[in-house]
Amino acid sequence: MMLLIPVIAVCLFGLTMSYKVEPLPDSYAGLGEGPHWDVARQSLYYVDLEAGSLLRYDYAQNKVYKTKIEGETLAGFVLPVEGRPQEFAVGCGRRVVIVNWDGVSPSAKVVRTLFEVQPLMEKNRLNDAKVDPRGRFFGGTMRYIGDEFEFRHGELYRWEAGGQVSVIKGDVGISNGLAWDEKAKKFYYIDTTDYEVKSYDYDFETGVASNPKVIFNLRKNSPKDHLLPDGLTIDTEGNLYVATFNGATIYKVNPNTGKILLEIKFPTKQITSAAFGGPNLDILYVTTAAKFDQPAPAGTTYKVTGLNATGYPGVNLKV
Repeated sequence: MMLLIPVIAVCLFGLTMSYKVEPLPDSYAGLGEGPHWDVARQSLYYVDLEAGSLLRYDYAQNKVYKTKIEGETLAGFVLPVEGRPQEFAVGCGRRVVIVNWDGVSPSAKVVRTLFEVQPLMEKNRLNDAKVDPRGRFFGGTMRYIGDEFEFRHGELYRWEAGGQVSVIKGDVGISNGLAWDEKAKKFYYIDTTDYEVKSYDYDFETGVASNPKVIFNLRKNSPKDHLLPDGLTIDTEGNLYVATFNGATIYKVNPNTGKILLEIKFPTKQITSAAFGGPNLDILYVTTAAKFDQPAPAGTTYKVTGLNATGYPGVNLKV
């Protein structure tokens, strides 16, 4: 059993704060991804991507439920559907499908396909996706077979109920973290193969992103030392939380200055994504991976408390 990890951190301006990193019970996922906090069910949903599995952490029970999607080998993300408590949009290969799951049963079924992208790109798959504050789908693809850093065949997409899927950005290596800030009218996006976080001006009425700008750069002196930005979330003050796949760290970043405000450390290297949750939305839930024979506790899902920050709940997809 892993004990909690108390950390004393020095923040900007010399202020000190402490936070705790604790594992969720029985929360292992070989490639944990896509954490989504559901307020109505007080549950954290996430995926074990290469197992085709969905997981739900029940806050009140302090228990994780897991299901396998029948007939599927991949599950890139899980997004609850608005007004349909047992339906979820899941990225299976290059399809966004609707899966029926009661949150408890060990198996779940695909009931229909919402849309498909890049049907002829057999070496690609959908990766991270989220729903913007107005209920629109945003998500993208990546090279799944071969070198995704060499073949930038991915794309970023937008879809909304009653419409067609549209390409927002091409020339993508690994489509990854997404976040929105309504106060600042910004959209934030990570293509891992760019080693950076970009901001866009965002029109929340039309769903149009424009004027990309690099606001955080994780390049190091040599390519082998580059940190790989993965998932992304945001707090209510507009600060970003950037997961690093090979860095054992989540960076809290001020997007206006690009300055690191806090480094949140973990006992495993492959930090994949994060989302705020809990009854007060002040717990940072963090997924990790155990790729390439990483030793335990790789693949554990964590909660971080004591950050003195609150975030936003996940938004349901309108279909």
